Amino acid sequence: MRVVDLIRQKRERGEITPEQINFLIEGYTRGEIPDYQISALLMAILWRGMTHSEIGALTDAMLRSGRTLDLSDLAGKKVDKHSTGGVGDKTSLVIAPIAAAAGLVVPMISGRGLGHTGGTLDKLESIPGFNVNLSLPDFRRVLGKCGCALIGATDEIAPADKKIYALRDVTATVESPALICASIMSKKLAEGIDALVLDVKTGSGAFLKAEKEAVGLAELMVETGRRMGKRVVALITDMDQPLGRAAGNAMEVAESIEILGGGGPADLRELCLELSAWMFYLGERAASIDEGKRLASDQIISGRAKEKFREIIRLQGGDAQVVDHPDRLPKAQHTVDVTSPSDGYVQVTDCEKLGLACVALGAGRNIKEDAIDPAVGLIFPRKRGDAVRQGDTLCTIHYNSPARLDDARRLIAAGFQITRQAPAPQPLVRRVIGA
Repeated sequence: MRVVDLIRQKRERGEITPEQINFLIEGYTRGEIPDYQISALLMAILWRGMTHSEIGALTDAMLRSGRTLDLSDLAGKKVDKHSTGGVGDKTSLVIAPIAAAAGLVVPMISGRGLGHTGGTLDKLESIPGFNVNLSLPDFRRVLGKCGCALIGATDEIAPADKKIYALRDVTATVESPALICASIMSKKLAEGIDALVLDVKTGSGAFLKAEKEAVGLAELMVETGRRMGKRVVALITDMDQPLGRAAGNAMEVAESIEILGGGGPADLRELCLELSAWMFYLGERAASIDEGKRLASDQIISGRAKEKFREIIRLQGGDAQVVDHPDRLPKAQHTVDVTSPSDGYVQVTDCEKLGLACVALGAGRNIKEDAIDPAVGLIFPRKRGDAVRQGDTLCTIHYNSPARLDDARRLIAAGFQITRQAPAPQPLVRRVIGA
């Protein structure tokens, strides 16, 4: 087989067989197929799509590119959660300790930032010393001690996804439903989980902006997981504005700690409780979603979730004192406000631009070798629907490089619209798929 022929085959709307997909994934994982050919294939997939059979074969090939975990020796149901990505989406940092504190085992294999969205691993690495690159023995050791560990795809677990994930970020191929499904499900199915809760974003800050597309992806992932014998549910959630009030790695860690301490923004708290409740329901720790929400809330009120986060950080080599002293997290040297040009009501019209502003500041990557600046980001003192007067602060930019500031300010200004009438409210959770 020649790689160029398979690229052409997909470009011309042909279906790639499981044998051909295995050839591509095995060759790329071993380093025998170069980045530029896989980049071309990814673009062809983005444009031409994949059949359900192709997606299943791709997921299976990426899953089998490394080892799969057997966690049957650990007591408790193994349940994970994954988000398709958004601006200010730091729910994993809250949900994982909540679930583990209440007795679930949470083997969370996460990703880095993609395109305009932040990544769980980049957020965790803003905690001084936190190691997301645990070996499998260390991953199991941390899971056994505290019921939760958060790492990235490794050379042992889903190594094909680790390589392809980095390429998608810098080749404008993130939005493909087929690639999103294969990436998420290959990592998650390698974890040895019993159940999975998916948070599929829709709106201007999501990869799949139309709700119909988000529902299609959710149905595809639920079907893929169930074919593999897992309990899976997907929530379609709003990403027409940033989640919470912070976007940027260290600032999102600080906001997560606020939630674990019983404070923080209402929308972030609401979504964390909802997702945790579904984890408890699928993991048979709660008989209903309402009971699951009460159980999740109890972990926060009692302080058990915050203590669990402290334990996770310590066991993964990080500075656990940040839980009580968030000022130990990296801080940007400078701040500047972007203000409202008129009186009216806030309507965030392009949340993606706000995410791209974070990337422009250094919170994300333009090429896969880019280093992340953990300190930079944005704070949103006002949310969609809030009344503002001319000159009121819409967003505070936290930055280190003055040379990066102008692009960020331009994107932020374009991301907001002030209207005379308040926008209609939108539900945070729009639909549930697979319940």
